[in-house]
Amino acid sequence: MNSYLQSGKTMEQELMYKGGAQQKGQFSKQAENIVLVGRTGNGKSATGNSLIGKKVFDSKTHATGVTIKCQTHEFVTKYGNTINVIDTPGLFDLSVSANNISKEIVKCLTLAKGGIHAVLLVLSARTRITQEEENTLTALQSLFGSKILDYVIFVFTGGDVLEECNETLDDYLGRDCPDFIKGVIRMSVLIDNKTRDEGKKAEQVDKLLSLVDEIRRSKHGEGYTNDMYDEIKRKPDKLQEQQKMLELENHPKEMVSMKKDHFDEWYQENMNQLSNKVEKKLKDALEALEKPLGKVGKDKNVHWETDDEQSLKLTVSIPVPPIPGSSCSIL
Repeated sequence: MNSYLQSGKTMEQELMYKGGAQQKGQFSKQAENIVLVGRTGNGKSATGNSLIGKKVFDSKTHATGVTIKCQTHEFVTKYGNTINVIDTPGLFDLSVSANNISKEIVKCLTLAKGGIHAVLLVLSARTRITQEEENTLTALQSLFGSKILDYVIFVFTGGDVLEECNETLDDYLGRDCPDFIKGVIRMSVLIDNKTRDEGKKAEQVDKLLSLVDEIRRSKHGEGYTNDMYDEIKRKPDKLQEQQKMLELENHPKEMVSMKKDHFDEWYQENMNQLSNKVEKKLKDALEALEKPLGKVGKDKNVHWETDDEQSLKLTVSIPVPPIPGSSCSIL
């Protein structure tokens, strides 16, 4: 059978995607950094595994989530593009302390050399979109600025459930898409991370990568950066420069060791300062959300607390109501 028919794509669509990959040859040597963000339980790590084509990130369901540190995996697509997938530990999960989140955000940005080429905001079509998703989007803009939205692709997992209900992503969004997403959504894709159909797997990955490619071409190959990213990037670059100069100088071993320790201390101190700046930005975003969330009421279990490190922590528990007008439950 024709491979284009197996994948559900026309030959024209296939050639357009290949052409897009070839057109960006002048900057294809640099890895494309794709950052996965989203609420714990939405299938973020599983989406990363689907994109890579094998299990790299642990995606088992736990009450507190699986990923606790930023992880990265680099692979090469069939079109020759190098992709660097960065899986985050619920960077914008507001039930996690701002102190821990800020450290992982700094780490995430150090892993994204050349900037962020796409942010995959992973949502679940199995449930309604909740306040936590809005918090994630708010925190994302607070930390990176509103222009980061140009790089966001909304990825909806649970494609298998919608298929069982004989529904499309457009059906789901038409019924359950809140205003805060309608106002910013530019690109979206439905993913079935459970399928064993190899043709379907390939089609999903091709569609997702074509959206990433579209973003990169529209930005002329430039990854997203801002002042915070530039500042974070300068620190390891400066450290490497100092270490190289030290190696070229003819110093006694004891002095070399002492200077290396000094450089390491300088680097760690600067990274801690950057982490504190990120934490302050995050706290400001959380405090801005406190008033509207406080109106939810005690029955919604919304409260603020501090962890052992005295970092602000917001706990939100909002029950998900059943979806009306559907005989097929997707909860």
